[in-house]
Amino acid sequence: MKKKSPLLIIFLTVMIDLIGFGLVLPILPMYGKNFGASGPMIGIIMASYSLMQFIFAPIWGRISDRIGRRPVLLASTAFAAVSYVMFAIGSGLENKTVAIWVILLSRVLAGVCGANITVAQAYIADISPPELRSARMGLIGMAFGLGFILGPPLGGESSYIFNSLSAPGWVAASLCALNFISAFMLLPESWKPSAEHLSQQRPHVEQWLHTLGTPKIGLLIGIFFLATFCFSSFETTIGLLLMHNYHIDTSVGAGLRKVGWLVAYCGFVGALIQGGGTKRFVKKYGEPKVIAASLILAGVGVMALPYLTSWGSLLIWLAIFSIGSSLTRPPVFGMISMLTSSHEQGTNLGVAQGVGSLARIVGPLFALSLFDLHPAVPYLICGALCLITGAATARYLSHVHPATAAGGEPATPPA
Repeated sequence: MKKKSPLLIIFLTVMIDLIGFGLVLPILPMYGKNFGASGPMIGIIMASYSLMQFIFAPIWGRISDRIGRRPVLLASTAFAAVSYVMFAIGSGLENKTVAIWVILLSRVLAGVCGANITVAQAYIADISPPELRSARMGLIGMAFGLGFILGPPLGGESSYIFNSLSAPGWVAASLCALNFISAFMLLPESWKPSAEHLSQQRPHVEQWLHTLGTPKIGLLIGIFFLATFCFSSFETTIGLLLMHNYHIDTSVGAGLRKVGWLVAYCGFVGALIQGGGTKRFVKKYGEPKVIAASLILAGVGVMALPYLTSWGSLLIWLAIFSIGSSLTRPPVFGMISMLTSSHEQGTNLGVAQGVGSLARIVGPLFALSLFDLHPAVPYLICGALCLITGAATARYLSHVHPATAAGGEPATPPA
């Protein structure tokens, strides 16, 4: 039980963070009507979360390499609860201008706290032997999927039941508070850095250059950027594509429910694969082949979406895309952790997570700009990127043997 409890708490920490994110995300565009915010202002509010993740993910990783994982996880979880309290208060203010700024500040703070995913990944790397890291990283992906599945309906129901836009914020704050209490009581420390580790810390920019310039690790982070970029482009435009191809009227509640359930369907398929399939696929084929196959599968799936006209075919191809996109992240982070020395786990994983946040900022801007040109354009470009990246992965990573030697250093690949 003691061996399993840290993984369970880490899983719940990430999942509750994502439930909180999903609780408030669907209602953010409503502030254009309720508080008179302009479109660009709403875009800034929505982008601020990922922007803060981009900035703070490597910072949290470095701090956790210095003082340990537990205090960083506890502090970020506690302040996440504060951020949702701010969101709830801002949602209920009568002064529309003040409300918008309070909501923006709450999303900034939530993004800072949400960057703790880096530390959760480092925690898993600390307590996992090399052969189990990719599979256990799949728990993070499964928590992501479940958070996005449960968050939006929970936010919508709480707003409906209490007849208030503030309700989702209060529910999210309560969940984060419970998360903090459970972590405080049950989560042990996984890492105690020594003076040797502290002396090897690098300045922020230098660390990014060092990590991205490291052979294989830099390539893996680049793969993660492209995979995240393509998924965020899909996530941003799928509702618009459904409106275009299936003539869904999103001004009607039933239409919005259809879009929401389809997104939840993608999240469910992804969580199912990451939670149950990652370990078997990695064990049988190895990380490089799983990464390459997942990217090719995602590329083929996303390129088909603009040309579908029946709901049955849509469900099939959404499942194909979801399976492919969900299988990329765990082995990528598993390989990064296995090719990283023990004293830089949090730092390198933080850089990777920061790059992922950058992709979630750039992807929607790219996709929305090209969607107006033609709905199929962003899907075709993202599909081509996935196929090219999958081929590059098969070419340049197929010979890498990610098993590590004692002490966390990469083992010499077999000849």
